[in-house]
Amino acid sequence: MTSQGAEKLRQKLDKLKNIKRPYIIKLLSSSRKNGDLKENSEYHAAKEEQSFCENKIREIENKLANANIIDIHKIKHYNKIIFGIPFTILKIDNNKIFNYIIVGKDEADPKKNMISINSPISRSLIGKSINKIIKVNTPNGKVKYKILKIGK
Repeated sequence: MTSQGAEKLRQKLDKLKNIKRPYIIKLLSSSRKNGDLKENSEYHAAKEEQSFCENKIREIENKLANANIIDIHKIKHYNKIIFGIPFTILKIDNNKIFNYIIVGKDEADPKKNMISINSPISRSLIGKSINKIIKVNTPNGKVKYKILKIGK
């Protein structure tokens, strides 16, 4: 993942640990005061929320512990499409231009032109250079793209 993606995960983890977790603990504490726990729907809802929160914390901690974080600012020269570097491509059949960055699956956001490393187009583009024409298999058949620019 990119260093920006790792930072977003760290921020999310911080919120879960320091805001959400204490809030749930307060909910549990106050719902225990309402009597019999067997029939206390507030208590059961809070326990379910606690379980979800703790699972999410473990999931994010695991992702960060096992992540290979790439700082694109340390990469000086690039003449091929690589993870984390912006690039521009032309869809040949309709002359539409697209600007993308290949990122980890947790960072992917097509609305922000950030595409997953696992997507078919990313797999087709990684390692390719400017002016190269690539074919991407899609559900509607093969689509041709030309690489116009790599980097900012």
